[in-house]
This record gives sequence, structure tokens and C-alpha cells, in this order.
Amino acid sequence: MQTNSLQSLGSFPIALVLFAGVAIFLILRLRSVLGKRVGFERQSPPPAPAFTPGPVIEGQAEPTAPGRPVPDPASPLGERLMQIVQRTTDFDPPKFLDQVETAFRAIVTAFAAGDRPTLQTLLTDHVYATFEGAITAREQANERHRTEIKSILSTSIEEAELLGDQAAIIVRFVSDQVNLTLDASGNPADGTEAVVELTDLWTFERNLKAPGPGWRLAAARSG
Repeated sequence: MQTNSLQSLGSFPIALVLFAGVAIFLILRLRSVLGKRVGFERQSPPPAPAFTPGPVIEGQAEPTAPGRPVPDPASPLGERLMQIVQRTTDFDPPKFLDQVETAFRAIVTAFAAGDRPTLQTLLTDHVYATFEGAITAREQANERHRTEIKSILSTSIEEAELLGDQAAIIVRFVSDQVNLTLDASGNPADGTEAVVELTDLWTFERNLKAPGPGWRLAAARSG
């Protein structure tokens, strides 16, 4: 019996096509599984947001608030501040400016109100003695003092010094204030109701071996 040549030639291609179809099906199935994230697979981190660096303190970029410039660490003043940074882990110039600005408001308000306990915590002994003497004289004259800080325009570090364990930093405050002294009858004895721009140079001192922040007002003068 003669074999059909078409059947013998067509049997091989048909089997090949069937095997190829099965292989393609398996490949597609594997790709569908491998293309999915399963369980604890590591994901690519999202892109970091762009930012504008501020002055560099201890190798880190710190943002600064408007009106509170921080000296360049490479400048002579910045190098003296870095000496203090290296001596104590809790000193950071931008945070220091925040702290002394808060202290400035508290001291000015406490002096006007005759709040001796608050002043004792924020002033060195000899400065407290001066402030306390002025408050006592005012009380003996039956006078009252009214001070209102309308705004602090700028707070900046003017000088810094480290002598042994004692650090001293001079800060310039520029503020808009109302200062008025009233006599026993409530009439203005000194000062004015008008808003006046004042510049003050305050020196804050701290013993770096003492626990806590410990920055206290050691001297004050007009700038």
C-alpha cells in the first residue's frame, strides 16, 4: 500500500506547531506571574524632593528664618561658633537664635511687669542686681512701666568667644517697641506711645560644663 506523501510530510509540522503553542502559552503564563510584585519584594524608593540648602552647621544644611542670618562657618565668626559647637552637642546656632529671641521677649516683658522670679532665671547675678534695682526705684516712685514689642525685625549673632569653659555670644536685636513710664497719677513720665525702632546688643553667657541650656543675659546695651 502506497503511503500518502502529503500525510507523511504533514505529520511533523503539525506536532511541531502543537509543541510550540504549548511553549508559548507557558512563557506567557510565567511572564504574567513574574511581572507582578509579590510579598516583601523591594520597591524602588520615590524620588527625593528638591530643596534649597541653608547655612551649613556641623555638615548639615539648616534652614534659617527671615531676619535671622547665621554666620558662614568658614568666616572668622563662624569658626569661633564652631568651637562652641564642638564643645557641646546641644548648641546649634539657628536654634540658639530661636532661644535668645524668646528670652529677649520674656526679659523685656518681665522687666516692665516687675517680675523678679522670671528675671532671676534669665539673667546673671550682676545683671539681675541692676534690673532689680531699677524695678525697686520705680516702685518707690510709684511709677509703672509699659513695654510692648510690636515686632522683632532681625536677630543676628555679632560676636562669639570661648574662654575655657565659658562661652559668650553677642546678639543684635532690632525691634519695634512702645516704651512708656507712667507716674503715680497715670500720666506719661517718660517715653512715648509711638512705635520706635530700637537696636539692642545683648551678651549671653554659658558655662559649657553646667547642665542644661544655661544661656543667661550677662550684659545689655543699645546698639
